[in-house]
Amino acid sequence: MRTIEQLIEDIRREAERADFPIDASVYKKVGKDPKQPILFAGTLEAPVCVFGRDLGKDEVAEGQPLIGAGGRLVRLGLYEAWHGGPPPESDRRLESALEHALLTNTVPYKPPGNKAYARSVKERFRPFLSELLAIHWRGDRVITLGTEAFQWFVPYTDPAAFDALWAREDRYEAELPCVLEATAESGMVRKPLTLLPLPHPSPLNQRWYKLFPDLLARRLEAVWGEDP
Repeated sequence: MRTIEQLIEDIRREAERADFPIDASVYKKVGKDPKQPILFAGTLEAPVCVFGRDLGKDEVAEGQPLIGAGGRLVRLGLYEAWHGGPPPESDRRLESALEHALLTNTVPYKPPGNKAYARSVKERFRPFLSELLAIHWRGDRVITLGTEAFQWFVPYTDPAAFDALWAREDRYEAELPCVLEATAESGMVRKPLTLLPLPHPSPLNQRWYKLFPDLLARRLEAVWGEDP
């Protein structure tokens, strides 16, 4: 099995193999290499993964997923659910939250503008994300943020069950089982996961932004229980 460092290097090689849209100006502005993937933050030992769409400018600047406005809402929820109160003022980047979850995205690069990556780009990097979640990460609960992140898991679910859940009014309280597949040196790895969909926590998502903290808290209580 390749190490996590080898996985990241192989993602970089794939990015260099053929062009695809990257918001290079954002990387250049903060002195970062556009082809260097920002794969994950947090711990691979965590029971829960928070799975977002892709990187924003704040994530590129900090070199971590989910650290912009929406990401900070996620991190704050993780910290408060675990510790039962707000983080200290000294923890401005909410780094303490990284002790309790894995944070990653469908693609470890920033697309131009605020548009999601095309399906072809997601499929190109899918094997690497599948390996991260199925082989390197030890947990089995995935909180997906928004439609794009949830739909990434369609190939690993019953499509009818997927559509039925997404059509439910209470979809942000429901769960969906799936079996993630990844290729390892020993052959195909199949890992059962439970998907816990949530809306994307962007401030632009007016319908759900104010409701997001409570929705996340309920999801984390289901993962950790009342006493994490």
